[in-house]
Amino acid sequence: MAQLAKRAVAVSFIFQFPDGDPSQKPRVALFRRSGKVNTYQHKYAPISGGVEATDATPLATAWRELAEETTLTSTSLRLFRQGKPYSFADASVGRMWTINPFSFILKSAKEGGRGEEGITIDWEHEGYKWFDPDEITDEESFQGVPRLKESLRRVWFDIDLGKDAGGVLAAGLRALQDDHASGARQLASAALEIYLDVIARLDTSDRDTWWKNVRFTAWHLWKNGRESMGAPILSVVLSSLDIIEKHLQLTTESSLSTEFIQQVCAAIKQFAQQRHQSGTKIANAFTSFLEQTFPVSPNKPLKIVTLSSSSTITASLSLILKSSASRPLDIHILESRPLFEGVSAARHLSTLIQDNNSSTITVHTDASAALASKDAHILLLGADLIDKAGNVSNKTGSLPAVLAAKHVSPGVKVVVLSEKEKVLPFDPPGHEENDSEELVRGWRGMLGPEMELQGVAVKNVYFEWVPARLVDVYLTEDGAEGTEHVEAWAREVQEKAGHLFDHL
Repeated sequence: MAQLAKRAVAVSFIFQFPDGDPSQKPRVALFRRSGKVNTYQHKYAPISGGVEATDATPLATAWRELAEETTLTSTSLRLFRQGKPYSFADASVGRMWTINPFSFILKSAKEGGRGEEGITIDWEHEGYKWFDPDEITDEESFQGVPRLKESLRRVWFDIDLGKDAGGVLAAGLRALQDDHASGARQLASAALEIYLDVIARLDTSDRDTWWKNVRFTAWHLWKNGRESMGAPILSVVLSSLDIIEKHLQLTTESSLSTEFIQQVCAAIKQFAQQRHQSGTKIANAFTSFLEQTFPVSPNKPLKIVTLSSSSTITASLSLILKSSASRPLDIHILESRPLFEGVSAARHLSTLIQDNNSSTITVHTDASAALASKDAHILLLGADLIDKAGNVSNKTGSLPAVLAAKHVSPGVKVVVLSEKEKVLPFDPPGHEENDSEELVRGWRGMLGPEMELQGVAVKNVYFEWVPARLVDVYLTEDGAEGTEHVEAWAREVQEKAGHLFDHL
């Protein structure tokens, strides 16, 4: 038999929800391939195309193919979900396919799109039709491409999880995506609550199917919640799956009892409680670091510059401010536009300095990073994500703050306070583009409600990267660490994820 040619493709399902309401059941568009394409002529399929070497990611492939084959762009579509990639062989066409599934929502005119009127198909298709997702099968009579339902189920998980559990997961993903106030650690806690709710609703009549579904649910929480802040979500679902797997090893039953599910959920809740202890450990590590690194007169304030509103940083500073025996702190916080998280952090900390009158707090504009950092001892960063090389993703403005501080205060220590669960061993996601209206609303407050910027693009990117070479130390629940420790944690997480997700 001839060797099969390996080919990676991106497949994109286009969904349309009634009245734009994602809580309702949608319909999905399938496109009938023309007689001019090389494979699967006249079969129903999602928009599909090969991943080229020039494509940055399979998602970039998906967007390119959508534009080429339907003329739809981000003006008319928004990303709905990504699905777990999978592979299969089709000897009839001489291919070993790797499928990267994606789904998109077709925007209505009310949402700034053109709805169905915006779809113009090219020569690769001879038409398209809308279907109820439940109507789609892999039976020959449906006339779909091979593994059509398998691709669909990876982005429309109601097929496997059921309407009840699938609805809870879908609502939970939307909540995570829309939460722009919580930090990464808080989002992980919310994801864990969603996970427990889904687990309690899954069908338990078949043990193997249940185990597959709890792993798929975990994968979706990681990849389709807030992936830019997804490292701690990955960590908590991997820990939960480890707990579940150990419980499964203790039973040989082919179906799982209500008592078993209750025991699993109780164990996961106990893990969630234990997880909260890491914040206290990091705060203690920070206190020890200050005592060892800056053994100066207790009457001389220690100048700390930070930004945004990391719960880890706030807890660490709070511990010092609450201690009557601690040295005074001179805290400078950048306001952190557009949501002014830095102002929120300052407001919280200000309630504590009444008992520590020698400490001070000053809020600065983001553009004042250099002025704020003059004579600083420490530039304190949180982390939404740390990659396997130790590079830190944090609130936009972090990199200018670090560079400015190192320029005006060459002796400054750049300190990252983070739980180990923020380490991600995989390629990090791209920049997260957020609603430009968050910026525009602030401008209208100053310039008037009718203020418009015709023909001007407004960018609202939440996170940016600080290279590991600019970080002096990572303070975690295990104390002061370096990049070699980050690399070890990353390998550990990668092995766990591979064990639990690779064969889905």
